[in-house]
Amino acid sequence: MREVPHKPGVYLHRDRFGTVIYVGKARDLRKRLASYFTPSRKRVAEHKTRALIESIWDFDFHEVRNEPEALLLEGKLIKEYRPKYNVAFRDDKRFLLVKVHPHEPWPRFQLTRLRKDDGARYFGPFAHSGALRRTISWMNREFGLRSCRPLEPGEQDYRHCHNDVIKNCAAPCIGRVSREEYLAKVERACEFLQGHSRDLVSSIEEEMREAAAALDFERAAELRDMLSNLRQTLRPTRQFRRRGVPGKAIDPEADVAELGEILRLGRPPRAMECFDISNISSNHIVASMVRFRDGLPDNANYRRYRVKSVQGQDDFASMAEVIRRRYSRILLEARERIGADEADASQENPLEAMRRIEGAGADAEGGEPGDAAAAPVSGKGKKARPFVRLPDLVVVDGGKGQLGMAVRELRRLGLHELPVIGLAKQREEIFLPGESDPIVLPHDRGALKLLQRIRDEAHRFANGYHQLLMKRRVEESILDDCPGISRARKERLLERFGSVSRMRKANATQFAEVPGIHERLAEEIVEFLKTH
Repeated sequence: MREVPHKPGVYLHRDRFGTVIYVGKARDLRKRLASYFTPSRKRVAEHKTRALIESIWDFDFHEVRNEPEALLLEGKLIKEYRPKYNVAFRDDKRFLLVKVHPHEPWPRFQLTRLRKDDGARYFGPFAHSGALRRTISWMNREFGLRSCRPLEPGEQDYRHCHNDVIKNCAAPCIGRVSREEYLAKVERACEFLQGHSRDLVSSIEEEMREAAAALDFERAAELRDMLSNLRQTLRPTRQFRRRGVPGKAIDPEADVAELGEILRLGRPPRAMECFDISNISSNHIVASMVRFRDGLPDNANYRRYRVKSVQGQDDFASMAEVIRRRYSRILLEARERIGADEADASQENPLEAMRRIEGAGADAEGGEPGDAAAAPVSGKGKKARPFVRLPDLVVVDGGKGQLGMAVRELRRLGLHELPVIGLAKQREEIFLPGESDPIVLPHDRGALKLLQRIRDEAHRFANGYHQLLMKRRVEESILDDCPGISRARKERLLERFGSVSRMRKANATQFAEVPGIHERLAEEIVEFLKTH
């Protein structure tokens, strides 16, 4: 603990398998980390915190310059590792950026959460969204920039806008300023956002002191709050991107190459597909398939399944069904592409035929094997379904049982040589077909980190689908089948009684007290609930 500094930063707790289980930030790293290991903390902590403390085996920390940097880095690491004990930042929501496109006719500042390669200038990310929104609003008024939505506002838009009347806009829409003059205002605002212009902040401070001296405390408080927003927004912070996380430089391509060498695949598995089963209850058994391309998620090719042929909670049978459905469909589409007669006459096994088609498609399109193929044209300019290629590696979430079912289904489809592995959660063991002993990699190896990322992404995608189906089921009710009960009446009944079980204990008189329920309908509801 002595090497931990008394400085702000972010810390990561790991369990005995090296998995990150919690990410947190602190003003003082040493004090915060020491608090986890004091005996009194464990005694008085709530159940979740005690479970976390008991699971901690090791920790890492990253020192930063200030609290906004700690907040940005904390969010970045939580999204990367998805620790089990973190709740915030686990979704896909990102910190706000400020965007301005200099090539628009009349540029304006916009808030966005996604940085694109569209020629626009981006500032941020910013840790304090409220302060940022108030700063942008103040900046538009101060520099006379437009905040209306039209790409190129004109006279018609001016009639419905009062910003020019209250002196909050330079009104470029009606030619009050030329485009050169307006772009100069935008450039000064950009310099202000970058922190290069401190004169405005100094002038606001001076105005605040003058207002306080004149006993105009309301104005002084307003200026004080404005200064606080500006300082929070303009405080220098580093941008922590995927390759810029301190002490954790991720190189997806290197991880892919390392994994190919460890598994002795002959070539790096540029295209990987991972399967996961989610059967928290027997009501909805679902599965997910996520595809990684060059070590990064290929979100457009994610797929989700509802398991149809399995009764009860059976991960092995569910995995077999999903593997069968996924790759039988790919082979069927390839058969349609090359023609049934040619496929029947060919002596190639399905995997060889697929690789040949992939190579021909890559040569024709100027790409590489495994790239997404363009949709072939058929008929009178009508586009057929895009050709889906087989992955270079199949990963199943589970041990020998799940792997065995996947291998059996692939062999039934003739895909004997398609590489497939199983990744067991408990010790992060890699199982290979036909080998009894698993491969156990050190937790700092990039190949294992890559497998963990794709496995965790498949798990997240499957759980998200399962939660969606459960939410839909909760929204359904037996009252939907009751004659005479509309959606509005159902909502009023549930608001009055709270649940269907309570309705079963009510009589017709109590139902008739609900607005919109007459005596005859009340009696029908009672009879319906008795028989259903």
